[in-house]
Amino acid sequence: MKSILITGKNSYVGSNVENWLQQYPDKYKVDTLDMLDQNWKDFDFSKYDVVFHVAGIAHSTPKKSQESLYYKVNTDLVIETATIAKQAGVKQFIFMSSMIVYNKKEKRITKDTLPNPDNFYGNSKLQAEIGLQKLDSQDYKIVIIRPPMIYGPHSKGNFPKLMSFARKSFIFPNFKNKRSMLYIDNLSNSIKYLIDEEAQGTYFPQNSDYMSTSQIVRDTAKFIGKKMWFTRIFNPIIYLTRGFVSVVNKMFSDFYYDKEISESITHSNAISFRESIEFILNNEEN
Repeated sequence: MKSILITGKNSYVGSNVENWLQQYPDKYKVDTLDMLDQNWKDFDFSKYDVVFHVAGIAHSTPKKSQESLYYKVNTDLVIETATIAKQAGVKQFIFMSSMIVYNKKEKRITKDTLPNPDNFYGNSKLQAEIGLQKLDSQDYKIVIIRPPMIYGPHSKGNFPKLMSFARKSFIFPNFKNKRSMLYIDNLSNSIKYLIDEEAQGTYFPQNSDYMSTSQIVRDTAKFIGKKMWFTRIFNPIIYLTRGFVSVVNKMFSDFYYDKEISESITHSNAISFRESIEFILNNEEN
C-alpha cells in the first residue's frame, strides 16, 4: 500500500484525485494537508511515499497587484514543500503545473516547443518547475504535469459558461478551432498511473480527442434536447478580432498539445468527451 499526501486541501483537483484513489482502499492511503495553516511546516511528511502538490493560485489574467503573491504561492511554496518532503524521505513529488507555461501564440505545442509564459501566472509555475528540477534525483522522483483546461462537474472557468450558453441561446458560431482539454476523471486516472509506475519527468495529459468551442456547445445542446442554429456568418469577425480581443481569443483560438508528447499518459484516459458531457449534465441536475 502506498501512502499519499495531497497538499492543497479542498481544492477541485485535489478533492477529485482523493476520491478517485479512495476507490482502491487496498492500494492507497490518502491524506490531505491544508497549506493555509501556518503550522504546515511542522507536519510529518516522513509517513508518505508520494506528495501530490496542488496548492496554488490559478487565474489566466491575474492582476498586476497580485504578482508577488503569485510567486510566493506558485513558486516559493512549491519549492519549500518539495524540499521538506525530500528531507523527510518522500520518494515521489508530483506537481500540478499548467499548459499556461507556454505562450498562446504557439497554438500547437510539440516536444520542441519551449516554455515562454504570457504573464507572471505562467512564469510563477515555470519558475517552480525549474526549482523542482534541481531537487530531482534517483531517490526523489520529480513529476511535473502540464495539463490543458481541466473540466468536470461543478468546475469553474470558461467551460461551465459555454454549457450555460448552450442552455440559454439559440444561435452560435460554426467556427472550427482546436483545443486540448482534460476531463477531471481522466486527470485523476493519469495521477494514479504516474503513482503506480513510480514515474519521473514531465507529462502532458489530455483527452484522447481535441475539441472545438462550437462542438462543446453542439454536444451540450444535443444532450439536453435543445435546438440550436450554428452559422458561419460570424466567422469573419472572429478571424479579425481573436488576435486582440481577449474574450474572442479565449473562446475561438487554437491551443493544443501534439498527440505525440502526451502519448505515454493519454492511453490511461478512457472517458470520451461526449461521455464526460453526459456525466456532467446528469451529475449537475441531481
